[in-house]
Amino acid sequence: MTNRRKLALLGLVAAPLLAGGFVAQESDTRNGARLLEQVLSIVSNRFVDSVDAAALYEKAARGLVHELNDPYSVLLSPKELATFTAQTGGKYGGVGMEIAEVQGFVTVQRIFPNTPAEQAGVIEGDRIVNVDTADTRGWTTAQVSDVLKGRPGTKVNVKFLRAGVPEPIAVTFTRANVRIPAVPYAIMLDGQIGYIPLQQFNETATDELETAIRRLSGEGARGLVLDLRGNGGGYLEQSATVANLFLSKGLEVSRVRGRAGYQEVLHATDNPVAPDIPLVILTDGRTASASEIVAGALQDHDRAVIVGTTSFGKGLVQTVYPLEGGYALKMTTAKWYTPSGRSIQKDRKLLRDGSFVEVLPDSMETDSVRKSRPKFKSDAGRIVYGGGAVTPDVIVSPDTLTTEEQKLLAALAPKAQVVHSTLINYAVEHKGKVRPGFVVPRAWREEFYTRLVAGGVKIDKAQYEAGGSEIDRLLGGSISRIAFGDSTAKRRDIADDAQLRRSLELLKRGPTQRDLFAVVLSQAPVTNR
Repeated sequence: MTNRRKLALLGLVAAPLLAGGFVAQESDTRNGARLLEQVLSIVSNRFVDSVDAAALYEKAARGLVHELNDPYSVLLSPKELATFTAQTGGKYGGVGMEIAEVQGFVTVQRIFPNTPAEQAGVIEGDRIVNVDTADTRGWTTAQVSDVLKGRPGTKVNVKFLRAGVPEPIAVTFTRANVRIPAVPYAIMLDGQIGYIPLQQFNETATDELETAIRRLSGEGARGLVLDLRGNGGGYLEQSATVANLFLSKGLEVSRVRGRAGYQEVLHATDNPVAPDIPLVILTDGRTASASEIVAGALQDHDRAVIVGTTSFGKGLVQTVYPLEGGYALKMTTAKWYTPSGRSIQKDRKLLRDGSFVEVLPDSMETDSVRKSRPKFKSDAGRIVYGGGAVTPDVIVSPDTLTTEEQKLLAALAPKAQVVHSTLINYAVEHKGKVRPGFVVPRAWREEFYTRLVAGGVKIDKAQYEAGGSEIDRLLGGSISRIAFGDSTAKRRDIADDAQLRRSLELLKRGPTQRDLFAVVLSQAPVTNR
């Protein structure tokens, strides 16, 4: 019998088996659908407490999505979808305040620039006690946020309590389109190094970053530090255009792979804005998703030195599917890979309580751990590591607290809200009374202790003094931020930012990107103070 004859017979035998398989599959599908219908019907009609039918269907849908065992797939309610859209899109209709509950009050934590809140003179620490005609005491942060947001052009009346002001402050806001900045500021450090924190990948991230790069370059920057620490990601498309600011046209940024052989390759499509300036990228355990795409691509193409600690390890792509009733399904649909072929997804497992944890949660890697990872090659032949997350070229741990400082913070933790509120209120009092670069006098530390005790915080004075250097840092940072803004506060923070200090030192030693890599590869001694 010829091989062709054998193949034909095998085909004849296999056909009915395949057909039977489809029949079985269709039957299983019908049985599964019937099972769901029966359970919903019995619960709806027989459960001891009445259950709203619409709520029952929503619970069933949420349970289905949860059982995918994917921490990034979720059913979004209309309210959750609005919050998600505002966070990822970087804009919403409102007044421009970030709020949180502090000591029983919904309190202003941050004011966004060029917003109604900034124009009205609202400051950090203001407590929201009334919105329109409603007393908000006892409200949740979400409830207050819902009434503050609204269609641009509409008005909302708000009353604030402010430390040192006896009567509530009444403000009438006209809501506007509020844009949450992706780049809150960009500054020059050490005279010639530009520092740019990129906080999220919203729809304006590339434009904001390009503007910052052009300004710093025009001011004579001979090196850049792009800070992606704490950046949890955002729009996939923005990761490609952000990387393109540094990568030559045509280079691959990332490759997305889904089911059934689906594949999409993202390339740099334009000429870069900063093709040659030496670049360092800062990462930590909260650098995730789109941030890792940028860091991984620039590392693979030898366009940036990565400094800090290992990134989060989120190498999955989510797609948002609009549903009826204002709902949406955010579901993982693909994985992405760096140009060298590395998957950045770090293994995680589902716990019984529904939470997810990393299999290898430690973002600090020993040499032995790093060497156990799969090895890939950059364009220039450097070794880059796979196996989940982006491993820095230069691993630098953040500055650590002394034992006494750690004990003090642990003792203050149960009253964290009171401590924070007292800190903000005290900082507000110094606005307009200090100059940049001020030194925290001992009297401020003493006064802060007195206020903590008056607020119900029980802390041993000897323990407080033993960890007093951390108190001085908290006071200095908060007062600096409220008095002068984030950029001035960051300049003050450099002394306590080992990762940024290392980046600045590397850039001083490497006037070109090639020189910068030579410094790293030669393991030239660099002080890690």
